Amino acid sequence: MKKSPRPRLPSAKKAPALPVYKNSALPAEKRVKDLLARMTLAEKAEQMRCVWQDKAKTLVDEQGNFDAAKAAAAFKHGRAIGQVGRPSDAGAPADRPNFGQTARGMAVLTNAIQKFFLEQTRLGIPVIFHEECLHGHAAREGTSFPQPIALGATFNPALVEELFAMAAWEARARGTHQALTPVVDVAREPRWGRVEETYGEDPWLVSRLGIAAVRGFQGDRSFADKKRVIATMKHFVAHGEPEGGQNCAPANVSARVLREVFLSTFKATIQQGGAISVMASYNEVDGVPSHANRWLLRDVLRKEWGFQGFIVSDYYAIWELGHRPDTHGHHVAADKKESCALAVRAGVNIELPDPDCYLYLEELVKKGVLKERELDELVAPMLLWKFKLGLFDDPYVDPEVAARIIGCDAHRQLARKAAREVITLLKNDDGVLPLDAKKIKTLAVIGPNSDRGLLGGYSGVPKHNVTVLEGIKGHLGGRVKVVHHEGCKITIGGSWQQDAVVLSDPAEDRHQIAEAVAIAQTADVIVLALGENEQTSREAWNLQHLGDRARLDLIGRQNELIATMVATGKPVVALLFHGRPNAITELSAAVPAILDCWYLGQECGHAVADVLFGEHNPGGKLPISIPRSVGHLPVFYNHKPSA
Repeated sequence: MKKSPRPRLPSAKKAPALPVYKNSALPAEKRVKDLLARMTLAEKAEQMRCVWQDKAKTLVDEQGNFDAAKAAAAFKHGRAIGQVGRPSDAGAPADRPNFGQTARGMAVLTNAIQKFFLEQTRLGIPVIFHEECLHGHAAREGTSFPQPIALGATFNPALVEELFAMAAWEARARGTHQALTPVVDVAREPRWGRVEETYGEDPWLVSRLGIAAVRGFQGDRSFADKKRVIATMKHFVAHGEPEGGQNCAPANVSARVLREVFLSTFKATIQQGGAISVMASYNEVDGVPSHANRWLLRDVLRKEWGFQGFIVSDYYAIWELGHRPDTHGHHVAADKKESCALAVRAGVNIELPDPDCYLYLEELVKKGVLKERELDELVAPMLLWKFKLGLFDDPYVDPEVAARIIGCDAHRQLARKAAREVITLLKNDDGVLPLDAKKIKTLAVIGPNSDRGLLGGYSGVPKHNVTVLEGIKGHLGGRVKVVHHEGCKITIGGSWQQDAVVLSDPAEDRHQIAEAVAIAQTADVIVLALGENEQTSREAWNLQHLGDRARLDLIGRQNELIATMVATGKPVVALLFHGRPNAITELSAAVPAILDCWYLGQECGHAVADVLFGEHNPGGKLPISIPRSVGHLPVFYNHKPSA
């Protein structure tokens, strides 16, 4: 008897094999090799570019929301981009660039942009979002703690690590992957407007706090918990002693000083801290601009120190290898094509902030000026960290988590703790401090910095920003009458975003001083808030946005205000708020009690009140020397015996 044939079952179709680079079970290095082999020349070049201001034309609408139609038009045929700069400022008005996305809004935006590049481009390569995090995430609602020069006064690496871990979490919760921070420049030129961004003049202190900041940002570099971001060491190198104190001017230092002072902080933060990224500096060293300096970026950074991460350009700095009309140029390149070639040969992995000189990458390879393998070498480490950040596998963030943790009470308390540790007692004759509220009926709070936000540069818009006047009133709770007057102005307006520096009118200032004297005479004690504002000490990035100075005296009629307050015969306590050390010979001679506060962040007023009334002992130390005048320069404690 014949057996019936067994019926054939339909065979299950095999799922197509997953490309190696999409297999999360494989090592990141293997995935990079596979992906790089699949990429066209154009796709490699795209990974070396970023959009920042251009995102308004390519990714977001006027309100800062993701615009799918714009994205599809800008990134046709599966095109991509390496980074997106500062999604936090999407939709912000031009005069308030930090007043952009809320915490929840930015998380939604970064998710949408990431989804587009993962799903609508040929290879699905995710983007890195970078942000400024100098003293907290410089964004709307982000917690703002003291400026780095102020943190230098704490001499407390553990605190610095805790602060930057907080900043990393707030930034990452919104979708950020890379912080363009910390600054480990050694500040040896107080006329320079960027002193506030540094930890001071001592290479050892700078390196210890720099390492702490890197560890806060990066943790163990696994990035598994989505609470950490890549740290970017800047500005490489010798930016902190520019000729004449002018931002971007040459660093005229010897090879020994370069090694012992300026390179040492970067070496420590890379080899001991594990920093993943470095930003080249605007200036030149020994006649060679950093963005074209093969010796600096290849021989020292990569070969000597074993750096395996990636180098980002400072904003527009590759363009400035030639000439940038609104600011300056090094004139070592004839045009943007030559600037592109110089930067690639030096080893700059990506151009920030918008597509510019690196738009010529493909053309230069096709013409034989550059070789494709040179691009491979620069693209590979950036892809590696996209894999290690988990962006190919789990790139999205939870908007509700962002809304809950950013600017929360716990972070606010940490910012207050840091602000208290910063405050440095410079003088306390006759035991004026601490003030005893029980013995004061009326307290006068006077001065141009008495009732304004004092965050300093690279700041966002925190949920809370407590002024000196508000902090004192809150502490006293009505038990003491508090009277107030501005006294005089430093400049008109004085905000970081305000480009033009407009000096105050002397006659108006003197009228204000007379009014302040009348108010101060009714008080038992005078608290005098002086120093600088965000305009007079800041990064000078073009001819209309200045911040370096030729003199270090207190600006305007502040010394006249000091003299009149002392003349009332009342006890005077001076609070100094500034980004750089000022020449304060008149102040130090006349006023019995002086507290140096630098910029204390959003909890400024609370911290000041805690110290004034004895709740906290001012234990800060000076991270930088105070010159008597510009004629005293250069002045730093670790000078040679012959100096």
